[in-house]
Amino acid sequence: MGKLALAAKITHVPSMYLSELPGPRQGTRQDAIDGHIEIGRRCRELGVDTIVVFDTHWLVNANYHINCGAHFKGLYTSNELPHFISNMAFEFPGNPALGQLLAKVCNQWGVETLAHHDTTLDPEYGTLVPMRYMNADRHFKVVSVSAMCMAHYLNDSARLGWAIRRAIEDEYDGTVAIFASGSLSHRFAQNGLAPEFGFRIWSPFLEQLDREVIRMWQAGEWKAFCGMLPEYAAKGHGEGFMHDTAMLLGALGWSAYDGRVEVVTPYFGASGTGQINAIFPVTPQGGAAIPKAQASSAEGYSAISSRL
Repeated sequence: MGKLALAAKITHVPSMYLSELPGPRQGTRQDAIDGHIEIGRRCRELGVDTIVVFDTHWLVNANYHINCGAHFKGLYTSNELPHFISNMAFEFPGNPALGQLLAKVCNQWGVETLAHHDTTLDPEYGTLVPMRYMNADRHFKVVSVSAMCMAHYLNDSARLGWAIRRAIEDEYDGTVAIFASGSLSHRFAQNGLAPEFGFRIWSPFLEQLDREVIRMWQAGEWKAFCGMLPEYAAKGHGEGFMHDTAMLLGALGWSAYDGRVEVVTPYFGASGTGQINAIFPVTPQGGAAIPKAQASSAEGYSAISSRL
């Protein structure tokens, strides 16, 4: 019925907002901003009506959560980097119907997920920063998915991604894009060294690791990448433990995925972290490689719906 039209791994570095403002950082992230604008342009070209963002700044300690309020508007200041993002205005429509559908299908696939459509919860900046540049005219509806998952299995995040694709393609009447909003390596510069590492990666090891991963993506080495993802997330300081990336790859077929990544904004350093904007072509998939549900198979598990 519906269509998953575009998938991407995107940056959300707060220095993009700082890059707009008068001062020594003005214009320094224009390449990343231009990458977001280009991805937004392609979404429009493909007829996308809703963007689903896997947001590594939305921290959750239990279950998966979907923020699908009807409308989002406000001023945002980052509690993490208030000197980078302060009083940033945002406004865009949500898609409550799609968010609730995604949660329903994720639960059917054994991944416990809650949709929040009647909520005062605002999106985090992993969603707000990209939407600032891709969706300034509020053309797209937006749904945000928790992806800083503190006590979760990467296998379940991959399965959630596949369930989201099934919901879109089997039951949604519309066209959707999905974004994994998070970095590659995410080792911030040690306190006191942030200015020195404003445009650098924290260590040669992390930079070489990231560059090898990007090479694998461009070469289509997905079985190898999915196999190394848990260790890469740990040793590479992956943002949000790379649950956003697991969700993205799950939606694309996991280790059976056969696309080759197109880099839109080349790899760059930001405060020690490794960043990129890259499109992952959506290809036909049967789901045979999707991991089994893990949390819901654990001994003693009980669904939250049985305890409310």
